[in-house]
Amino acid sequence: MSRAERSGKAPLLTWHRDREQRPSRLAPSALAGAAALVALWPYTSVIAPGTWSFAVLVVVVLVAATGTGMRVLLARRPAWVTDVATLATQVAVVLVAITMLVAADTAYLGLIPSQTTFATFGTLAGTAWEEVVYGAAPIDATPGIRVVMAFGFAAVAILLDHLLAVRNAVLASILTAVVGAVPMIVTLGDANVVWFVLLGILVLLLFRQSANRDPQSPRRTSTVVAAGVGAVAIAATVIVAPALPVSATLSGTGAGVIVDASLRLGDDLRQPNPVEVLTLATKSDTAPYLRLTTLSRFNGRVWLPDESESRAQSEGFGPAEWGEEVATTDVTTSIRVLRMSSAWLPVPYPATGVEGLAGAWKIVPENRTLTSRTSDAIGNDYTVASERVTPTLEQIRAASAAEPVVDPDAPPVELPEVIGATAVEVTADATNDYDRLVALQSWFRTKFTYSLETPVEEGFDGTGAQAVERFLEVRSGYCVHFAGAFALMAETLGMDVRIVVGYLPGVRTEEKRGAEKVYSVTSDQLHSWPEVLFPGIGWVPFEPTASLGVPTAFSPATTTGGGGTTAPSTPAPTATPGAPQTSGPQAEQNDPGGNAGGVDTLRRLDPTPVALVAGGVLLVLVLPALVRAGVRSARRSRARRGDAGAAWEELRATMIDLQLPVSDADSPRRRGAALVAERGVDAEAMRTLTDAVERASYARAGGGGDDLTRALDEVLHRLHRSVDRPARVRAALFPVSLFASRGADAPLLA
Repeated sequence: MSRAERSGKAPLLTWHRDREQRPSRLAPSALAGAAALVALWPYTSVIAPGTWSFAVLVVVVLVAATGTGMRVLLARRPAWVTDVATLATQVAVVLVAITMLVAADTAYLGLIPSQTTFATFGTLAGTAWEEVVYGAAPIDATPGIRVVMAFGFAAVAILLDHLLAVRNAVLASILTAVVGAVPMIVTLGDANVVWFVLLGILVLLLFRQSANRDPQSPRRTSTVVAAGVGAVAIAATVIVAPALPVSATLSGTGAGVIVDASLRLGDDLRQPNPVEVLTLATKSDTAPYLRLTTLSRFNGRVWLPDESESRAQSEGFGPAEWGEEVATTDVTTSIRVLRMSSAWLPVPYPATGVEGLAGAWKIVPENRTLTSRTSDAIGNDYTVASERVTPTLEQIRAASAAEPVVDPDAPPVELPEVIGATAVEVTADATNDYDRLVALQSWFRTKFTYSLETPVEEGFDGTGAQAVERFLEVRSGYCVHFAGAFALMAETLGMDVRIVVGYLPGVRTEEKRGAEKVYSVTSDQLHSWPEVLFPGIGWVPFEPTASLGVPTAFSPATTTGGGGTTAPSTPAPTATPGAPQTSGPQAEQNDPGGNAGGVDTLRRLDPTPVALVAGGVLLVLVLPALVRAGVRSARRSRARRGDAGAAWEELRATMIDLQLPVSDADSPRRRGAALVAERGVDAEAMRTLTDAVERASYARAGGGGDDLTRALDEVLHRLHRSVDRPARVRAALFPVSLFASRGADAPLLA
């Protein structure tokens, strides 16, 4: 033992030498994080700003930090142990982080995912899929999008981290480019030249880092090569990117399955292909309207959602707004949300109870709706108990509408004079509030027409005071305009009014659930209607939209023996009192409106290009491996019949793939002896192959005939074991033997 070894300095010197040869463990993870963020950038143009970007940033940083830390901690462990431990830790860290960010209320201690947590993730993922398929860019930053983007980029960051850890800059660059290009592909958006330049710079860094990690390559040479490749990439992208045939805008109309409270329903109704968004089942002969939320505040430009507090389902919907003298009937409605993404759940009015929902859904007692800050409506299956409130005609005529609630802190809203003047003119002959509202309802339904195109063509597609003024002049629009105009006119008459966003009852199907009839509601049945508050009766809905639904009308007590609405345009249904009724949407409702916006380049997000591009890239990546597998199988088949040339050709090809030195000047014995001595190949198996080759080369009859696959497989197995895992991966994915010349072995193998 040397003095250095006895003093303990030799191991230290060895460690320093190893460290000088070993690349930095920080570089791969840091570059992987940077690559993931570069791939993320294009998504900010097709997804609305929100917490999703913060969630992605968190998981990317955590993946990079975890990769660096684990490789430092396990520096002395075998490579496969380090890789497996790093991967497992990264997955665990990502899962905990996303649970904290998205579904902490469903997890143990807010950290450890529970069965409910995974169910929530599944539901939100389904929501995100529907949003991408049926939505329009920019997609709303919903919880579902946040979950999918977080998990998706966590997977991308982990893949990049491990690819760069084994110096595979090629695959890392391809992965970054494909992921980043997806938004431009699916939306047919303009090529992002700045992003392409940034991608080129990133590729330069990836190749430089990967090249410098090869201890056999001089630093100066690898840097020059990497710089040259990066420069070519940048130049190519700057020249090629502007010429790419993608010039459509990123805005567009979707299928109307993402619902918010902004009353921007025009694009939803103008979508070309309606889809089924939910089903409802009830024992009644007619289905109820379903509300999502209400808007009761008008600032002159838009109607704003109610500012009301929510509470747990266990606390109930609160006391009834109707008096005991008003007749009611219990109704039960089962609802399944299929393709509608929203922070509100559709419910009939007035709801009194709900079953089958998770605790994340809260009750808003002021408007008897259900909402959640963390969950999404899609995928929910629940049952709602509600009342059918049926005042008599005499009762509602005797009740005056409540006066508007005035917010003293809100700035006054000045309405065009035509709104109030028209309201007074239309209701001049009525003697009570209910008759005034019926007169308004009848006026809209008989004097106006339903159209999805007119508001866009005339430039008043909104709910502001000026839009209402223009609507009253043109007398054509869709539900938003009818509801908005009715509400403002009722308010000028001194009545407390609000607008409801929800769905028409849908169309009855042949399906049944026990004794319940099933109704199908489609995306083009998204609707809005006004409600007016009558103390002692509650909020009474009206249907002013021409050609849609059934106008509200109550029956005299002497006619029905109770109260109820009638449906003049439908043949004697059992009506739902206090709510507009319909047997299904009319023709105008189903009119998709064509290119009502006047923009021919509008595009809908379509996942098909993503699947095709991903499939094409995957095919290109695995095609060499597939061809190589076919060639190997053919050679083994020949070797099984005793063909020594096929066995020796496969041995040579495997050495080339593994980047082992191959000299065609070597005789079979010399090559075999070298492999036994340097690569640990089994001597007996190697002798079997070399003897077979010599017999085939020099024996008069060609000799041989014995099965050589066992010996061949043993030799090839030892060759693979003699190299590191990155070399085996490269050999499998990029078999360079397919393009190598046959050299001096050709006479034998011909």
